[in-house]
Amino acid sequence: MQNPSIVLYAAYNAKLEDKGIPELIDSHDVLVRIIYVGVCGSDVHFWKHGGISKMVDPSTGIVMGHEASGTIASIGSSVTQVAVGDRVAIEPCAPCRFCGACKNGTYNLCRQMRFAAAPGPPDTQGTLSKYFRIAEDFVYKVDDGISLEEAVLVEPLSVAVHAVKLADVRPGETVVVMGSGTIGLLVGAVARQFGAHRIILVDILEKKLDFARGYLGVETFCADMKSTPEDDAEKLLKKFGLEEFGIDTVGGKVDTVIEASGVASSINMGIHLLRPGGKYVQTGVGKAKIEFPIVALSNKELMFRGCFRYGAGDYELAVKLITKGLVEVKPLISSVTPFEDATKAWDKTSRGEGIKNLIEGVKD
Repeated sequence: MQNPSIVLYAAYNAKLEDKGIPELIDSHDVLVRIIYVGVCGSDVHFWKHGGISKMVDPSTGIVMGHEASGTIASIGSSVTQVAVGDRVAIEPCAPCRFCGACKNGTYNLCRQMRFAAAPGPPDTQGTLSKYFRIAEDFVYKVDDGISLEEAVLVEPLSVAVHAVKLADVRPGETVVVMGSGTIGLLVGAVARQFGAHRIILVDILEKKLDFARGYLGVETFCADMKSTPEDDAEKLLKKFGLEEFGIDTVGGKVDTVIEASGVASSINMGIHLLRPGGKYVQTGVGKAKIEFPIVALSNKELMFRGCFRYGAGDYELAVKLITKGLVEVKPLISSVTPFEDATKAWDKTSRGEGIKNLIEGVKD
């Protein structure tokens, strides 16, 4: 095979196929030899359900994968930012570059965005191949001191950077992160770099919080699935001395909540935790429609924002944070699965095993 690829056709139906080596269409394109691909929750959802908002076309299938690192195999005639042999992290997207969103610096909101492993029309092939084509300004060189395994984590770290920037986290703040998966852990790490003095991670699994305490050295709270979000919020505020009393006062002394699970009860709890005038960023993706306490949101005049992937400057900052040792991502890597056994890595993540599971690239 010239370009072995893992192609998903439907739920629990993936095949190893040769897709052909992508041609460099634009003079600014580069071809990346993929070395590692990360597994995230969206990969698991595709594997178990055949898609998310759009289903994979079973007649054509789609190459999976979007978290990836590799080396530059070839470059277009106008490429100046990287050279053959450079080790890179990949920002797996292609905005139109001409719309209002792109020109305003919010290219992640481009309506014509083509993201790796996204069903179309037209389909956008993913990174779970030997070779992947992308524009030169969407690959980022990494120092020799950073392994290509670690470089895969630039993608989820960029999501965390984007979320913390949207929350406008400032020195001295108390930040609560709802969910202690990969994104939640990295949000906590980035919030610390932005100056948060107190960070509390919330989850329903004590074993995940054990890891969070060891990895970040932060405070943690295990929510009770049998309790209401209001009761859990009250318990957390009391446990950490963040209660605030007064006439018609709702919530505690939490400045910022960044939600990284997408679970309705977690979203509700986060809103109840915040002080009046607090900030809330929704990073986790769950059900398309949920109920949340809109009266509390309004009465406390909360800043409530969504978070979609990453935007201008996020990848650069993520690379710098890893390069300078300010955020350590190596402890998050739990396993590496051979390329031909990629579906086993998806199953492993589906079962909740490990933090970040990787798939090794095709071996020569």
